Amino acid sequence: MIDTRKLIGAKYFNQGVIAYLKSQNLTDELPLIVNSTRDYVGHGSHTLSTAGGNYVSGVSVFGSGIGTAKGGSPKARVAAYKVCWPFHNSGGCYDADIFDGIDQAIYDGVDVLSLSIGSPPAEYYDDTIAIASFHALKKGIPVVCSAGNSGPSMATATNIAPWILTVGASTLDREFQAPIELGNGQRFWGSSLSRPLAGRKLYPLITGAQAKATTASADDAMLCKPKTLDRSKVNGKILVCLTGGSSRIDKGMQAVLAGAVGMILCNDRFSGFKIIADLHVLPASHISYNDGQAVSSYINSRKNPMGYLIPPSSKVNTKPSPIMAAFSSRGPNMISPEIIKPDVTAPGVNIIAAFSGAVSPTGEPFDNRTVPYITMSGTSMSCPHVSGIVGLLKALHPEWSPAAIKSAIMTSATISDNTMNLMLDGGSPIFAPATPFIYGSGHIHPTGAIDPGLVYDLSPNDYLEFLCASGYKEKNIRVFADENFKCPVFCSILNFNYPSIGVQNLTGSVTLTRRLKNVGRPGVYRVIVRRPEGVKVSVKPRVLKFWKIGEEKRFELTMTGAVAEGQIGYGTLIWTDDKHFVKSPIVVSSGFF
Repeated sequence: MIDTRKLIGAKYFNQGVIAYLKSQNLTDELPLIVNSTRDYVGHGSHTLSTAGGNYVSGVSVFGSGIGTAKGGSPKARVAAYKVCWPFHNSGGCYDADIFDGIDQAIYDGVDVLSLSIGSPPAEYYDDTIAIASFHALKKGIPVVCSAGNSGPSMATATNIAPWILTVGASTLDREFQAPIELGNGQRFWGSSLSRPLAGRKLYPLITGAQAKATTASADDAMLCKPKTLDRSKVNGKILVCLTGGSSRIDKGMQAVLAGAVGMILCNDRFSGFKIIADLHVLPASHISYNDGQAVSSYINSRKNPMGYLIPPSSKVNTKPSPIMAAFSSRGPNMISPEIIKPDVTAPGVNIIAAFSGAVSPTGEPFDNRTVPYITMSGTSMSCPHVSGIVGLLKALHPEWSPAAIKSAIMTSATISDNTMNLMLDGGSPIFAPATPFIYGSGHIHPTGAIDPGLVYDLSPNDYLEFLCASGYKEKNIRVFADENFKCPVFCSILNFNYPSIGVQNLTGSVTLTRRLKNVGRPGVYRVIVRRPEGVKVSVKPRVLKFWKIGEEKRFELTMTGAVAEGQIGYGTLIWTDDKHFVKSPIVVSSGFF
């Protein structure tokens, strides 16, 4: 007899990409689109195991980070819908395949949809994921999506429809440390999962710019681009490269081809403090921008600079943590600026999870290694962390709507790190505190989401009215509605019952209405407001009494004043009965965010 609780389902959808390749006369790439559910990239295996992988003991990546691995919903049955395909040396996910995959998942009766894919923001009626996820919502299926990896630039967040739970990426309190030691005794805490450097001795150091080939520019050589390095200068040395212009792994391969024994990868100013533990093809360490500046200064001030790469090791309980990843895409929301995106942040840096045996850990043609587990970083990795939590919440509270589950996760999130200070922004050159446009409502707190006390609930009809309030015509809204939907005579985005609060163009006074539903024991909740600078905030009533589960209460929040031109004001609204703390970020501006 088969135990169906342990079954894994898999289906593939490729008619969209095949049609595209034929239309572009790229038939020579059609053999890459195989009729198979097998993961030839590794991304799908990694994200699926993060969301629903079972308990596996003794997991490590090349001996680092050893421990027991599990997904967010470790007892779940999982189903994979393959909609992304390789071509043009990279790959893509085509609208027709995405829609077919989501439609099939809805038909199959999945409980949660986890989508670690995305595309640039578009009007919702032109956004395939927004349309398809709305149809999932109507069937009671929560949809969790990644925010994108285009940070630290602002206004880059994807999957920004209000019915999607959008996830940014932040760090864990575990690091894979690969320290660098210079000849003058200085030590810098880099990160890597590469093999150790042979011999406990100092090696000569050289920068890519110093090692440039005669036909290359110093800038390209510093980026360690292909054919920019002179082997006679690099051979037997540790090469220092700068991020940008090519993949981090390929820089290591160029170092190998040039005869380097190791590589120090330094962040450019844009990449800031966030360092990644890559599985480099040679001994290597990835260091921050500031540390890279110090290493370069040492090399340029010495006649014979020397250094050593200390073997990688894992360290837990690191502080501060979490820190927002530099790559994590940020708001404001370019389609609906009143809706703060992302919604929350979750671990997305150096995440250990399963990997496909059909591809090397780097995916590069020169890499013939295979590994059962690997670290990967991205909002693709943070998304399934939240999907796993959603799965657990659905099991614990089957009566909750997707919006209630989303509210529970958002209002229980925290904005503090493990030093009890505000979370920092890894994409900031000065390591400044992060804001709601970076972390949304905060970093996930799963145990808090189990018992949030109160939730901001929404029905599919509420979302349709949101589209009306956004100025969408009824003919555009029909792609979301099952029947002919008529917009009400009056509706306002300000009264849309979202768990976070965004107001733009505040130049006087504005009043918002919200509803809270009791999902816990009877209780009396009082309000606490941390107002944005320059804005007066009042709430009526200031106390809400709930006598039974499912009871709803309304309140009004009035904001008066203005923030300085070009500035943004941040605040917090909290409802508490001294046990639960139902928190909502407030973001206010005097113009477009």
